Amino acid sequence: MVYMFLNGGGMRGGDLHHQLRGAPLVKEIRTAPKYRFHSVDDRFPALEPVEEGGVAVWGELYDLPMETLRDSLLPAEPPELELSVIELEDGTSSFAVVLRTEYRRTATLTDITHIGSWRAYKGTPPPG
Repeated sequence: MVYMFLNGGGMRGGDLHHQLRGAPLVKEIRTAPKYRFHSVDDRFPALEPVEEGGVAVWGELYDLPMETLRDSLLPAEPPELELSVIELEDGTSSFAVVLRTEYRRTATLTDITHIGSWRAYKGTPPPG
């Protein structure tokens, strides 16, 4: 089992949540304030690790079987994203997907760092 931070369609109520195959939610949590946050072509969010000017981004932490990560989540990720290890607000580490370096200049990015949440950006209420 591994911890995986999700901040887009894989979260509860999202169109990709089924890819988690029933993996349990550990908690809602934010990243450490070390990331810029983007909408990529208005299709999905992307974390970008930065040395300065980062914020804490809201998301959900899941306890995933490695097989779910390997067989379900990663194959469905868009080419602009890659697996990485991020820092969470409590100082612990987690897997997450981040924006690939080569796409930082070529993808159509909308900076949503000031919003800090994919749900807030999309106007989607949290599941109730």
